[in-house]
Amino acid sequence: MTATLTDRYIAATVKSLPPQLQAEVRDELQGSIADAVEARTDQGEALDAAERAVLTDLGDPGVLAAGYADRPLHLIGPRYYLTWWRLLKLLLAIVPAVAFGGVAIGQAVAGAGIGQIIAESISVAMTVAVHIAFWTTLVFFVLERTGADTGVRWSVDQLPEEPQPGTGRTDLIGSLVMVAFFAGALLWDRFRGFVPTESEPLSIIHPGLWPWGIGVLFLLMAAEAALAIAVYARGTWTTAFAWINTAIAVSVLSLGITALGRGVLFNPEFVDFAIDNGVDADARAVLVVLTGIVIAGVSVWDATAGWLKARAARRAR
Repeated sequence: MTATLTDRYIAATVKSLPPQLQAEVRDELQGSIADAVEARTDQGEALDAAERAVLTDLGDPGVLAAGYADRPLHLIGPRYYLTWWRLLKLLLAIVPAVAFGGVAIGQAVAGAGIGQIIAESISVAMTVAVHIAFWTTLVFFVLERTGADTGVRWSVDQLPEEPQPGTGRTDLIGSLVMVAFFAGALLWDRFRGFVPTESEPLSIIHPGLWPWGIGVLFLLMAAEAALAIAVYARGTWTTAFAWINTAIAVSVLSLGITALGRGVLFNPEFVDFAIDNGVDADARAVLVVLTGIVIAGVSVWDATAGWLKARAARRAR
């Protein structure tokens, strides 16, 4: 059953409240919204229009929730706080990561060692994060003091869809398909090769990783598939599942970065073939850095996603 605007509004309001307040606030909002909508429809207004008007008058559910929880929004001020916080989180999620990757590539091209690459990249990323926080806050400070209008308007169209309880079959199928895809790609690379040459296709992954290194990777993929089945059978994510998912992600990260650092991730013949076809040493360094960033990024995201799903499942109970 599709959630109504009122259901979505109430869910968006109570989700950040303490558990002991959620039921009380939910009941209060349902009653007050229903009364206000009824008053408008009694005057001849259409039901849908009356509902939208009432919710719009109530305003951003984040602001309403802060009032119920007696939580001050005074870092910037209630007029700009939520806009500032949402923009800051978005910038911090994107810009430092881009800066990290750019510096890492630049250091690799310059011939720096792995330790210097990591240290410089982290230093620049942290500096960028500090600057983003400072200058974004300063801009909103000026906007508030001058009374300028940011142009941001909240509407009921911004309400998030109400999350569905449990884990569906689509998630299970998606996870199993991804595991099968990567397993198939590894087998194809080993026995058929992806890079065509005049003699025979070259594999991209170092043959020396077979059978033990790739065998460990297959075990981790099997564990990922088993976890997906367990989550589906349980119907929801739990803290234990999140820990298992993190352990798998850390293991994949450790295996990939170790092989990359020892120079045994890529097939030397594949690298030589690429260099002979116009890829120089700088490009080789860029390839190594980009591969490391991708491995780390995917692993961190996978682990983080598990904890976010577990937290969402706890809140939905």
